[in-house]
Amino acid sequence: MIRFGFLLKRGKPEARELAASVARTLSSRGSTVTALPEDAASIPGAKTVAEADLGASIDVLAVLGGDGTFLYGASLVADHGVPIFGVNLGSLGFITPYARSETAAAIEDLITGRLPIEERMRLAVTIRPAAGQRGDAPPPRCAVNDAVITQRSIARLLDLEARLDGAEIANYKADGLIVSSPTGSTAYSMAAGGPILTPDMEAMVLTPICPHTLTHRPLVFPPDARLEIRNASDGPVTLTIDGQWGHEMESGASIEVRRAARPLRVYRSARGFFGILREKLSWGERQG
Repeated sequence: MIRFGFLLKRGKPEARELAASVARTLSSRGSTVTALPEDAASIPGAKTVAEADLGASIDVLAVLGGDGTFLYGASLVADHGVPIFGVNLGSLGFITPYARSETAAAIEDLITGRLPIEERMRLAVTIRPAAGQRGDAPPPRCAVNDAVITQRSIARLLDLEARLDGAEIANYKADGLIVSSPTGSTAYSMAAGGPILTPDMEAMVLTPICPHTLTHRPLVFPPDARLEIRNASDGPVTLTIDGQWGHEMESGASIEVRRAARPLRVYRSARGFFGILREKLSWGERQG
């Protein structure tokens, strides 16, 4: 018996329809079904569980939605080692690899143990307030894709000091900095000119956003290194984790980025990484 959890994309009727169909199949095979309160009413026989208890209550999380829903699900279950089965019902679906038409066959392979699981390195991000700053720092956060430091609203250059294992890298004058995992290398970092890393790699990428100096290029460094980025700008900046969570960093505040203790576990598509690159991003295709 496998304990399945469901997470559905908000405002997507097809997510509720697909969840109901999959849940009936799972129940007929002896599996239990669990969902958050806002999703449970759409899923026959589903038990209700709070967000904080979801990861400890299930063996697999089925995410029916887009990449944003997938990243939200990862924040709920990755620390518990729960693998995610992602079905794309969004516009791009780069990290939710299965199409709706593939769901039934993939679920059968999952139940019978034929669906492979791969591990994706995550980032652990710790915020350190500036000396003398009031208030407590938020708890550390984990990122599947990236941690991004940018301006709050006005378009102006930031001063961001970066150090690796205590050694100075550079003082970046730029619109911001992106620290990405291999999974996140094909997201914002790639759009800003960063390299593509295969998801099985263990490394981190530091990519400047519109740097003032041409010599400031993306940097790849080992997974066990300790990256520190200090806000040396006159005013506050915004830290965003996976596009899901944000925090204002005052002048003098810093972040520390390391490899997270536990990776994210995901069910792998038969198309493979480069097949998904070709399908979603037209990788290697000639234009015109």
